[in-house]
Formats: sequence, structure tokens, C-alpha cells
Amino acid sequence: MSPTGPKPAVVASWHAVVDSRDPARLADLLAEDVVFRSPAVYTAQEGKGLTTAYLAAAMVVLGPTLRYVEEWYGDRSAVLEFEAELDGTFVQGIDMLRWNDEDRLVEFIVMVRPFRGLEKLIELMGRQLSQ
Repeated sequence: MSPTGPKPAVVASWHAVVDSRDPARLADLLAEDVVFRSPAVYTAQEGKGLTTAYLAAAMVVLGPTLRYVEEWYGDRSAVLEFEAELDGTFVQGIDMLRWNDEDRLVEFIVMVRPFRGLEKLIELMGRQLSQ
């Protein structure tokens, strides 16, 4: 992966979704068989519906303070480093994106640190997903 080069269209589309905080915009970005993996959930969440639900909840929980600070691009993949503050708790993490030939996300993996930040994220995501 390289931090240089043009931003892939998929990454630009993801940023547009995040900036708008509009989960309806995920419809054109996610493949039907997309897989979402989160440190907050033990099993992979498979399919467009579940992935949309988790990403929509994350936009509510992280959205107000989410800031991407670094990006690296590979062949149909990217790693996006982010920071956020959740109820006074600093969170740092990465989103690992993989997409297909049609520029639709097929895998979305989230990793978060520190542990206290992960605990706060799990708490707030659980609350948001239960609504």
C-alpha cells in the first residue's frame, strides 16, 4: 500500500457518505455480499442490510467527531486511519476497505484502540443499534 497516488473512487464515495451522514448513500457503494467485521461484534456481519445497519449506527456514534487523518491505497483496497471522541474518550482506529471490479465494497473491517475507547464504542453502538 502506498500513501501516494490519486484517491480511489470508492474511497471518495465513502468520504461523501461519511460527510453527508446519509446511510441511503450506501446503497450504491456496498455489494450485495459485503462483509462487515467489527471489534464490537464477534462474528462477521454478512450482507448489504446488516452492513448498512452497522455503518449507519457508526455514523451516528462516531460521526460528530470522526476525523480521518491518514490513508493508504492498494489494489482495490485502502486503509483509512481515523480519530474520534466518544463522551470524552479518545478513540483511534482504522477502516480497512476492499472492493470489487464494479467499485462496490465487499469487505469493511474496523479496528479500534485503546481498550477504553473500544469499550465506549461497544456501549454506544449497542445503544444505537437497539433503537
